[in-house]
Amino acid sequence: MKKLFKGFAVAAVLSVSAGTALNAHANTGALDKILEQVKQERISEGKINKQREQEFLSDRADKQALLNKAKSQLAAEKARGDRLTKEYAQNENTLAEKEAALQSAQGTLGEMFGVVRRAAQDAIGSIEASLVSAEKPGRAEILRSLAAAKELPTVRELEELWIALQTEMTESAKVSTFETEVAGLDGNATVKQVTRIGNFNLVTDDGYLIYSPETKSIQPLGKQPDSYILAGIKDLENTSADNYAGVYVDPTRGAILRINTQKATLEEYFHQGGVVGYIITALLGLGILITLVRFIDLTLTRSKINSQLKNVSTPNTNNPLGRILKVYHDNKTQDVENLELKLDEAILRETPRIESGINIIKILAAIAPLLGLLGTVIGMILTFQTITLFGTGDPKIMAGNISLALVTTALGLIAALPLILLHAVVAGRSKSVLHILDEQSAGIVATHAEKEKA
Repeated sequence: MKKLFKGFAVAAVLSVSAGTALNAHANTGALDKILEQVKQERISEGKINKQREQEFLSDRADKQALLNKAKSQLAAEKARGDRLTKEYAQNENTLAEKEAALQSAQGTLGEMFGVVRRAAQDAIGSIEASLVSAEKPGRAEILRSLAAAKELPTVRELEELWIALQTEMTESAKVSTFETEVAGLDGNATVKQVTRIGNFNLVTDDGYLIYSPETKSIQPLGKQPDSYILAGIKDLENTSADNYAGVYVDPTRGAILRINTQKATLEEYFHQGGVVGYIITALLGLGILITLVRFIDLTLTRSKINSQLKNVSTPNTNNPLGRILKVYHDNKTQDVENLELKLDEAILRETPRIESGINIIKILAAIAPLLGLLGTVIGMILTFQTITLFGTGDPKIMAGNISLALVTTALGLIAALPLILLHAVVAGRSKSVLHILDEQSAGIVATHAEKEKA
């Protein structure tokens, strides 16, 4: 095609040239030469076209051979498909006959398949959650294969199921000690010696542990139980195989221990009292401090008075009785009435110092429950404000204010009770000192009156 186009182009160029030549009156020799050239080009193009036709016919024969080969292969595959279809139908019939024969041969043995699957499925959950798995992991794998099986179990598989269940029952009655990794609260794992108490609890020297079936890990509680519960662990560690020790166990496999971590401690309860609770505590501390100071002072005073009683003739001014005796020695020449007035005056001077601080303790004992009542009122006001804002849908929102109301009441009573008791103790000690002074004063007056009568 390219050569034909080239020929046409040459002819067009020549035609234009010829037209130009005619217009210019060119000679006829040039036209003959052009005609001869066109004929030669025509012969050359014919040879080329004939060669291309031969090539096309050759390619056509090759493609026909490929087509015939593909048709023969298609016929062979169709024949093979028909043959396989017939074989598949025959195999289906044979399989149905074999299954019927298998069902007939199994008889009631086929019921064991469902029983084994159900037993394995039920055992998987209990064994995975069991604390025995913390010591003996991987026991549930054979049970999973049995639960997912679609054919009758073998004798070995039945034995594995039996062994798994028997191991769980046997280990649940043992107290075993083993070493394993324990995840710390900071995320770092350390190898520790863990004691498993049956299927109830895992314990170490630090306290109780919990086992997570999801992560297959052992971790400590966020907050350990009370000290008297932990004391049983120490007793358990100190026992031998022939001895017994009492220890607290959690039959729920850690559920109660987890709930225990959410229980508030005494310190947390105390801080729930807020500012009112702190004030009540400060009053209690102040009352105890005053009580200690006054009790020590009255005890020392009582000791000095006892020493003075052994030496009445030589008064010592470091104690109330000595100062009263000194008043007597200074006024021996007075009559009974004047002496009695002098002694009463001396006792009245000693009384404020002996009774100082005692009334403050009584006042603190009265203020403490009133402050507790104030905290209760404040807590209830805040509770009603919370209800107004958020409603009563979530009790946890109101828990803090209710805790304030209850804790302050309890703190007020807790502070008042010991303060009342301490006031009674200190008041009794001061009254005993005043009683000695009154007794000695009355004795001095009586002795002086007898001397005047004589």
